[in-house]
Amino acid sequence: MKNKQVIPLSMVKAGEKVRLVSVNAGQGLNKRLASMGLVPDVEITVVNNAHPGPFVIIVKDSKMMLGRGMAHKIMVI
Repeated sequence: MKNKQVIPLSMVKAGEKVRLVSVNAGQGLNKRLASMGLVPDVEITVVNNAHPGPFVIIVKDSKMMLGRGMAHKIMVI
């Protein structure tokens, strides 16, 4: 979190911790992500962002996989 520029979660390297700023998606995806714990100001740790392979994150001690398109809509600092 050294760099305070808002970027998509899909651009964060494995091992880095970031904070969620916003989700640039429709109401349905916003609700789905919120139910998974992805709400503004939550800390996210990126576990794996390798191509090819799953995009894996940890949120509130829960490990989850996201689609790359979904990760690109999640804005973090």
